[in-house]
Amino acid sequence: MRKILTGLLFLGLIPVANAQHVASIVGPNKEVDPFHYSVVKRGNFKQAAVSSAHPLASMVGAAIMKKGGNAFDAAIATQLVLAVVFPNAGNLGGGGFLLAYKTNGELIGIDYREAAPEKASRDMYLDKNGNAQLNLSQNGHLASGIPGTVAGLFATHAYAKLPFAELIQPAIDIAAKGFVLTEKEAASISSVKDGIARFSTQPTAFYKPTRWKVGDTLIQKELAHTLERIQQEGAMGFYGGKTADLIVAEMERGRGIISHADLKNYTAKLREPIVFNYRGHEIISFAPPSSGGILLAQMMKMVEKYPMTKMGFQTPSSVQLMIEAERRAFADRAEHMGDPDFWKVPVNTLISDTYLQQRMNDYSPDKAGNSKEVNAGVIKESEETTHLSVVDAAGNMVAVTTTLNGSYGSKVVVGGAGFLLNNEMDDFSVKPGVPNMFGAVGGEANAIVPGKRMLSSMTPTLVLKNKKPYIVIGTPGGTTIPTSVYQALINVIDFNKNLGDAIDAPKFHHQWLPDEVMIETGFDNKTKEALQKMGYHLKDRSSIGRTDGIRILPNKIRETAADKRGDDSVAGY
Repeated sequence: MRKILTGLLFLGLIPVANAQHVASIVGPNKEVDPFHYSVVKRGNFKQAAVSSAHPLASMVGAAIMKKGGNAFDAAIATQLVLAVVFPNAGNLGGGGFLLAYKTNGELIGIDYREAAPEKASRDMYLDKNGNAQLNLSQNGHLASGIPGTVAGLFATHAYAKLPFAELIQPAIDIAAKGFVLTEKEAASISSVKDGIARFSTQPTAFYKPTRWKVGDTLIQKELAHTLERIQQEGAMGFYGGKTADLIVAEMERGRGIISHADLKNYTAKLREPIVFNYRGHEIISFAPPSSGGILLAQMMKMVEKYPMTKMGFQTPSSVQLMIEAERRAFADRAEHMGDPDFWKVPVNTLISDTYLQQRMNDYSPDKAGNSKEVNAGVIKESEETTHLSVVDAAGNMVAVTTTLNGSYGSKVVVGGAGFLLNNEMDDFSVKPGVPNMFGAVGGEANAIVPGKRMLSSMTPTLVLKNKKPYIVIGTPGGTTIPTSVYQALINVIDFNKNLGDAIDAPKFHHQWLPDEVMIETGFDNKTKEALQKMGYHLKDRSSIGRTDGIRILPNKIRETAADKRGDDSVAGY
């Protein structure tokens, strides 16, 4: 790891503003213990770039490409470092989706979403009176689906160039030696350390009797050993052997239901991406069991016939139109979307021009819609997530969104293994009409079935312009993910904003139910007042998502941006 970080400095991967700071910590003859780093929000790089939720992860991903790896190598190494330095969402115990474009035109979609264990059942979270017990689906051992991340990493490695053992080494080093917490990281861990202690059955690296402070070092020895087993034994270093034994033992102590057979039988799956056109751009996003790609296609195509540029950025007319598209898309999500291996999702109809034109027939400018009157169309046939974007020197683009679902997942750390388990079972429809932790409702399409993958909102997205790589983007944020990506792309394509400004702009979100518009801090007051006069119920809230992206400019420069809302950071060369 010292060699990699030293290489970052001397190969120009760290902007000049940070070079002296890093030089004081990292040198040819110095040990890196603990690791120090600086957050870099924007950068223009000539060849390759990474934008992710943590500066160490982005730096390692860029260094991997500098030493000969491609975008897939960088995506693997970046995810593994995030599993160490971003425990509230980076993970070994969760799952996600990878979407990629190769320079030969090949599109790749890898689904490593968590799945329901074999002992799961449709009504497992209902009490004897049929009432939903969301405490069981959101916290503790019973909330966890079968983890998919490690399977996804090895599925990704089929497209990589460097040995997996080399890609995982930086994560091992950082876990074993520790890294220095920022103020935000210290506050985040402090806020959940007691909850993790309550739901975990053995002591964890996250607990100490006093609050974590900026400058403290988080060392995760057990996690380092788990990563070493994966390095030595491959995917079976997680799904079999000692790590699997530790997972099952944790389940038994906490009355969870994941078994050795569940772990052994889990596989990542290839999915055909959702592809559609918007104003001359080819948009590529993820298919079910993610709802993100369909929602993005629906929302963008519903507004395409309207003069968005003329309406203006975040004016009452443009925001109102975008809200009504969001409302209708999320109504369809609740009714029609689920795991395609268990439910026939009418993808082609849902994103067809004819269907979407019908969906907007009852749209009235200057008047708020009503979700009681806007239902799913008739068809005859998490917020704690993390995203990374990568572009390599050849122009390969990789977008990865992974999650534990809620912040720090189920709050259960696997005893002896050092990683948190997800609480993705809450993303199923626990009971028709009962909202999950993000307020999303669902029905039969997303009911619990053993082996089934719960519906997701993750929206890793790629854009081609003139048939050439243009944008790679994504964000965490539960059900706000599709609307955040939607707004960022509209900001670039229709309102001609640079990528950083498009990402940092205040956001708004409507998901059909509840019938309210979430408005992020900093939103234009005049537009808010106009929306209220139209009849919209506005709900102020703090940060929505943490979008990270890269745009390839006509001169081939990689315009790279990390969201201002967190410690997200960019790196490249």
